[in-house]
Amino acid sequence: GDEFTFILSSVTKDETTIFVKRLLNIFKKSFTLKDHELFVTSSLGISMYPTDGEHPDVLIKNADIAMYSSKESGRNSYSFFTQEMNDDYQKKMVLEKALRKAIHSNELKIVYQPKMNIETNNIIGMEALLRWESSDLGMISPAEFIPLAEETGIILPLGEWILKTACLQNKRWQDMGYTPIPVSVNISLRQFYDGNFVESVMNILKETNLDAQYLDLEITESISSANINSVISTLNELKAMGISISIDDFGTGYSSLSYLKKFPINNLKIDRSFVRDITSNSENRAIVKTIISMANNLNLDVIAEGVETEEELKFLKSNGCIVVQGYLFSPPISDEEFERTFLKQHNEPAKTKYK
Repeated sequence: GDEFTFILSSVTKDETTIFVKRLLNIFKKSFTLKDHELFVTSSLGISMYPTDGEHPDVLIKNADIAMYSSKESGRNSYSFFTQEMNDDYQKKMVLEKALRKAIHSNELKIVYQPKMNIETNNIIGMEALLRWESSDLGMISPAEFIPLAEETGIILPLGEWILKTACLQNKRWQDMGYTPIPVSVNISLRQFYDGNFVESVMNILKETNLDAQYLDLEITESISSANINSVISTLNELKAMGISISIDDFGTGYSSLSYLKKFPINNLKIDRSFVRDITSNSENRAIVKTIISMANNLNLDVIAEGVETEEELKFLKSNGCIVVQGYLFSPPISDEEFERTFLKQHNEPAKTKYK
């Protein structure tokens, strides 16, 4: 495949370091292939005999673990194997096995966080979020298991299950008579780039009988790092179905802002890291004001997430952001509590539905 092993004999750690730096320097230069200039990154992992193993299989395994550590730290780098890496690797293997089991053992659940219009104080949408309480490991943070799911490919069946579950629940609430509101579902890059993604979304909408206008797909701005034409084509297909598109965690990426006018998107979500300390941090205030102004100029709706204080709410409202979500209104809650706390309070069902 794309992995190669070097065996160096009778070398010190310092001499090995010199060697791997030479390899990295080689890859800093471009390669020419049929008149195309290509750049390739490399990640190196190193194990030393006998401290990291006395058998070739053990040394190769530990060098492989160190290589993946290099990838996680930003690629185009090298790492020497450490016991901590092995501990992390073993922990990751246990977590991966438990996650595969969780999909089929009802350990996963969807919770919902309301999106509020602060001018009318009405709920205008909700975000579906995944939670996992393992029977063996206890409550696992999404920040821990979602990256693992993406790395291992588990995110593909998992993401499909999340989307289907959220659409089914939203349709159920509509059938109960509550005024329809859209549900937002986060889409990973791996899902989005899967060749069957659009077809999968279409089939789920058809199977759940949910009108596409009540589905919002949230993607991160790092999506713009891929083939722009391909991304635009996929987004246009989704938009043509009636689905709305949101850019999540806006402002945290490093991509060009030019994609905003090219992509057929509806909403920008201001990342909570900018909303936090907005009343005391002048840089955060400036960033949030800029995002709101830019969204307005591009005719995009803007949503602030992570709103926790009345001061933050007041600042956002005074600067033209009227849709928010955050713990000030509610943490993510179960479907039963969401229905009881928000749907019944903000939108009593039409009584004719119960006849």
